[in-house]
Amino acid sequence: MSHTAAAAARQLAFYATPSHECSYLPERRAVTLFADPHTPMSNTLYTELAHYGFRRSGAYVYRPRCQRCDACLAVRIPVAEFQPDRSQRRTWERNRDLEVIVREGLFDEEHFTLYKRYTQTRHAGGGMDSDSPTQYRQFLLASWADLRFVEFRKDGRLLAVAVVDYLHDALSAVYTFFDPEEGSRGLGVLAVLWQVAEARRLGLPWLYLGYLIKESPKMSYKVRYRPLEAFIKGSWQRLP
Repeated sequence: MSHTAAAAARQLAFYATPSHECSYLPERRAVTLFADPHTPMSNTLYTELAHYGFRRSGAYVYRPRCQRCDACLAVRIPVAEFQPDRSQRRTWERNRDLEVIVREGLFDEEHFTLYKRYTQTRHAGGGMDSDSPTQYRQFLLASWADLRFVEFRKDGRLLAVAVVDYLHDALSAVYTFFDPEEGSRGLGVLAVLWQVAEARRLGLPWLYLGYLIKESPKMSYKVRYRPLEAFIKGSWQRLP
């Protein structure tokens, strides 16, 4: 990354939210640190911030900064060293009948329809199941981001979509949603494996997976991708 981007990241203002209920560990309180939303963001600057454990939700760039909790660990896969386990290899083979199509990062009605089916099944009552097209855009899109919607189709039928940010030196898995009736295919795992393969194809060293929370069933699955690096106390460290 250029010295210009690193300098811009150091000069960027950050704002912490008031303490609020944690989305993943409801018995705990959380604080979120946001990059100044009034400062123009770019893919170059975001690439630099990702080195420090930040990720985006829509156009907002953030990371957890809780006072008495460090359960959220930013993690990434060093893709050159990644070796799928037996279950992951079976998932890859099981889905060789799917067609993969990479689309521009734009709103698509077919994608949104699948997203609604997914959230109404997997996140019922959590708020996401009532998202409107506007909320969907605010969650996944950002005008400054270099993002793609990766489709997985069977005989033309859309089964899954992986939203992926293309950073200068990595890919970043933003979100994946899929047909809830196709759970046996392991489409969430497939999406990660495809992104690993895509990063390798592009010669990028990392795939960012967001935050690992070992105590949260929804976020603990990331530990199954090995090797895995976590941003701990200011540096990236290999998890045992």
